[in-house]
Amino acid sequence: MEHHPTWIGNLFNQLFGGLVLSLLEALGIHPHDPHRPIPDHIATMLFILLVSAIFFLWFRRRLSAENPGALQLCFEQLLSNSFRVGIYDLLDDIVGHGGRKYLAMIGTVGLFVLFCNGISLIPGFVSPTAVHTVPLGCALVVFIYYNSEGVRAQGAGAYSKHFMGPILPLAPLMLPIELISHLARLLSLTVRLWVNMVVSELLYLTFLGLGVLVMTTLWDINKFLGGLGALAPLVFPLAFVVLHAFVALLQAFVFTLLPVVYVGGAVAEEH
Repeated sequence: MEHHPTWIGNLFNQLFGGLVLSLLEALGIHPHDPHRPIPDHIATMLFILLVSAIFFLWFRRRLSAENPGALQLCFEQLLSNSFRVGIYDLLDDIVGHGGRKYLAMIGTVGLFVLFCNGISLIPGFVSPTAVHTVPLGCALVVFIYYNSEGVRAQGAGAYSKHFMGPILPLAPLMLPIELISHLARLLSLTVRLWVNMVVSELLYLTFLGLGVLVMTTLWDINKFLGGLGALAPLVFPLAFVVLHAFVALLQAFVFTLLPVVYVGGAVAEEH
């Protein structure tokens, strides 16, 4: 999905483009556009990481067990809530005892995906997760993490038996099936997030453009009608703004739930 250059991409390229270009050329990598070696989705991700780091360092100082503020209560709902869909709830129900030690990685990935999904709701930004390499990178992190935790919890030998099936004579048949099944998780995580964000963002931008077209057409006909038509860019995409926000939240939840399931299966004593 193509976008016009964003202001955040222009800013990062103005500040760091020369350094990045020199590093890439030293590695024998030649960017498609030497004047903008930092793609917009990379610039947006770096912006998200920077703002998130500053925000959570500030937020940490405001945490209070005796007198929690409204913002703290909102974040606590992400951990545990009455619907049992918080990260703590999922880890307790799916992974079981000791599951909360996986909060740091799974929670970080979930929040990162949520921020990347939702940032395009702010004018001038695009969702990094609408570029296929970003969901793939997140999926690779999840894939490496749950397998490494499986090896850490059970040992390499015991964990490898998970791929052999319940009966040893069936191992030659079960091994390729299990390997394909696990590799398919990479494809599933990547494609589900990428396609949903591309479609959601495309619908939002299409109807926003339609609203702008109506406004300019009415303005050409009559200045008064053009003034009324100025509401079109707000009214036309409103439903799709809500839809985009819902999709952003839902896909972040899915990208949190599935890693919990994968970790639960990897560290379980019996398969």
